[in-house]
Amino acid sequence: MYAAALHILGNHSDADDTTQEAFVRAYRGLSTFDGRADFFTWLYRITVNTALNALRSDKRGAALHQRGNAEAQHVGGRPEALGQVERSPAQQVQQAGEVSRVLHAVAQLSASLRVTLILATVEELPHKQIAEILEIPEGTVAWRVNEARRLLKQKLSGEEPKAVAAATTPATVK
Repeated sequence: MYAAALHILGNHSDADDTTQEAFVRAYRGLSTFDGRADFFTWLYRITVNTALNALRSDKRGAALHQRGNAEAQHVGGRPEALGQVERSPAQQVQQAGEVSRVLHAVAQLSASLRVTLILATVEELPHKQIAEILEIPEGTVAWRVNEARRLLKQKLSGEEPKAVAAATTPATVK
């Protein structure tokens, strides 16, 4: 839950606050848990919704790439898995720049695409579970992940992104 909040919000302090608030909300709403979904899915949904509410209320979504990138880089993978073992200082600087570019591009995605992509790729949740968490059809999850990847590829290759359907920026993000 904490890692998901960190990747959505971009810094440790906000992720701490959001995770704590999600646990409080879950405790207060425990009587409403009806067992239709797994407990983990229900708790995760509360965390994601709490993080999205924080983004909306503080207008942090647009500023994600300006702060917290260094913090978010180190969550969700061991240095060995990220290829950071025994690199020269120049290679480490180059890799940090590349990671910063990717995080900047991810921050520019709509909240719905960004959250879906994070849950699928960083948190490595199956599409079915993401669909339950976000309360959307499984096909929509697959479309959002593919659309986010397509847009990231365009942004990172320097191409001008093509117009995105209005469905990627709904009035309310689920």
